[in-house]
Amino acid sequence: MGMFSRMSDIVSANINAILDKAEDPHKVIRLIVQEMEETLVELRSVAARHIADKKELTRRETKLKNQINDWQKKAKLAIEKDREDLARAALAEKHHAQGQLESLGQELAIIEESIGKLQEDTGRLHEKLAEAKTRQKSLVVRQKSATVRLKVKTSNQVEKIDNAIAKFEHYERRINDLESQVEAYDLVDGSSSLNAQFKQLENEENIEKELESLRKKVA
Repeated sequence: MGMFSRMSDIVSANINAILDKAEDPHKVIRLIVQEMEETLVELRSVAARHIADKKELTRRETKLKNQINDWQKKAKLAIEKDREDLARAALAEKHHAQGQLESLGQELAIIEESIGKLQEDTGRLHEKLAEAKTRQKSLVVRQKSATVRLKVKTSNQVEKIDNAIAKFEHYERRINDLESQVEAYDLVDGSSSLNAQFKQLENEENIEKELESLRKKVA
């Protein structure tokens, strides 16, 4: 696959749609990032060659313009010296140089257009690469989270959790039993104290009766 065809596929690709269809999204996104980074390297390489070509063409353009001016001056000098044959030859060289300059200008236009497209493609690819790396980080976080959750949900871990809950409930029942015993003691102690108070009242009443009986006898 050619670089520009691949570049078009990458730039127009919907990363989310690709990941939704993938059996192993983590692997797919890693390959997408790798492909984009490799394509960026190739783009920079092509852009560097185009820039070098543009500099060379610009140098040749300047040289041809100087040649055209030089042949124009020579043709004028030949006319001034009544050497029409030399003037005609100089003008022929000038026209030849102008033809080369025109062809060179077309090459420059093509090179500049290519450089412009490369810059646009590089910008779009950078955006896609940033999107892919963001998705890659998200997948890594989700994978770690899923791994931990799966570990917790394994039978061994569930059994440990169930055992811990059972122990907690056992200790809770023991505490409830102790609290019940304390409440029972409080009830018993309270009842005994109340009975004692009534017993004391009865004793005091009996004593008063006996005292009253003694007073009557003495009187």
